[in-house]
Amino acid sequence: MKVKIFDEAHELDLESAVNKFLGEVSGEIIDIKYQVAVSVFSEEQVFCFSAMIIYM
Repeated sequence: MKVKIFDEAHELDLESAVNKFLGEVSGEIIDIKYQVAVSVFSEEQVFCFSAMIIYM
């Protein structure tokens, strides 16, 4: 079993990276975990979009 972790600042970048990986992986996808985190730095909101793909 293997994992691949993605971390992007924009949801479309995460979508693109995950889709590219899914198109290249030759094994079976077991699960995909998705998470969004947000924090405030000064007056700016900082987003973190992440996904973990578990595959064989």
